[in-house]
Amino acid sequence: MLRKFLDYQLSLTEKGKPLHRLKPLITAGDTFLYESPSVTKQGPHIRDIIDLKRWMIIVVIALIPCILMAIWNTGLQSFIYSSGDFRLMDEFNTSTYSLSEYFAFAAKDYRWWTIIKEGLAILLPIVLISYLVGGFWEVVFACVRDHEVSEGFLVTGILYALILPPTIPYWMVAVGVSVGIIFSKELFGGVGMNIVNPALACRTFLFFSYPGKMSGNVWVGSNPAVVRNSLLNMTKSSGTGALDGYTHASPIDGYTQATQLAQFNVPMDIKRIHVDAIATNDMGDNVGTIETIKTFFSKWNTLGEHQATLGDLTQEQMRNFVSSPLPEGGLGLSSGYYEEAHHFADLNYGIGYHGDWTNFLGNKLGSLGETSTLACLLGAIFLIYTGVGSWRSMLAMGLGAYLCALFFQMGATFFGADAGAWTSAQFGFPPYKHFLLGGLAFGLVFMITDPVSSPAMNSAKWIYGIFCGVITIVIRAINPAFPEGVMLAILMGNVFAPLFDYYSAQHYRNRRARRVKSAA
Repeated sequence: MLRKFLDYQLSLTEKGKPLHRLKPLITAGDTFLYESPSVTKQGPHIRDIIDLKRWMIIVVIALIPCILMAIWNTGLQSFIYSSGDFRLMDEFNTSTYSLSEYFAFAAKDYRWWTIIKEGLAILLPIVLISYLVGGFWEVVFACVRDHEVSEGFLVTGILYALILPPTIPYWMVAVGVSVGIIFSKELFGGVGMNIVNPALACRTFLFFSYPGKMSGNVWVGSNPAVVRNSLLNMTKSSGTGALDGYTHASPIDGYTQATQLAQFNVPMDIKRIHVDAIATNDMGDNVGTIETIKTFFSKWNTLGEHQATLGDLTQEQMRNFVSSPLPEGGLGLSSGYYEEAHHFADLNYGIGYHGDWTNFLGNKLGSLGETSTLACLLGAIFLIYTGVGSWRSMLAMGLGAYLCALFFQMGATFFGADAGAWTSAQFGFPPYKHFLLGGLAFGLVFMITDPVSSPAMNSAKWIYGIFCGVITIVIRAINPAFPEGVMLAILMGNVFAPLFDYYSAQHYRNRRARRVKSAA
């Protein structure tokens, strides 16, 4: 019966019939419910029994772990940060040290239900607006051009939603997807003709047009003002920290909504020795520049008659040591940078709730679907198993990012003065931790593997992936204006992808010509 109804609708779309102009829209509904009988005439071409619709659905299935984590983590962070209760925040931070305590925290008083509801309330409207507005433009251009509506937006719509901050205004979601779809895809001819990833193009427009809504304290809850007031109340009522005029016992214990990537993006004036010195209270002598630190500490301790013990300093003593001028034995850090250096030390050495497993599982602030490296890894395994995602591009970008970060770390350690003690703190950051911050894991799995905007040849995919990985770390470590380099690196790689394919093809042709010549 459904088939007969759809056939009747299709008959009304024939030339000269009432619904002829709406043929792409009606055909899209038919294709969504049934398999498309047509053969693609332009890219992407699927050389398999899997058609384009099934290919897109496979990508959406691979995104399910990220979607579920987006609902859970977004709801959890909103529940905690919007509560205004410092006791709840402290209970939550304590629970992050083990999985059993974490789940016990979520299960207490049926908190899990509130968490899921808050997560759905934040994620679902963004996803719906992305699909409705983006789908509208897809249908409009399909009707104007009289071609079928492609299933490509099934993936673009959800990817775009997952790389947005939870506090993004709804009108901005609509504007971003409109501009991105029109200018990055439709103006180039539609699906299969775009030269850059459409989802990243949408986000890039928002990032440069409305930076205040795409960076800063926008990563938790649905209303930044509510969360800000909540954190102020927590800090004030807890009697710790210093935040917006509230001066209490400790200068670093104030509650913050800064992401870990933001904590990584510290000024170049913060050196490795500053970070390592602060970490000695927790790590003891297990820091990279300990010998240089001991030399300065001995001088500072003697000249100032502090009678202090390295590794057991009060916060006031630590601030004094790190911020005192070099002639006095101090480390010469501006006192205004001390808090940032302290947060970087926690992140660098995994102190407190900055542990690697916490970051790997995704218990942190960030874009809706990018926080969990585990969820991205599960998606990568599924894409590689089904043959939909290019493992070469994924592995190449991972290697490029890791080796570039390792190069920075080795350069900071072996070529800087005093074993790199006075090089910038970011350069000594452990390479593997980059995969736990920001959207590197998500971009590596779901963005770089876009079949249209990435190279087609296998050798070009290696070059393309390494290029994107290297550029990501260069932007992160050197450019203070853009702490997250994944978006810009992949877009830059998209632009160079045809060039990578061209030279790869030339290489194969030249090699074949040499073989033919030698055989003759």
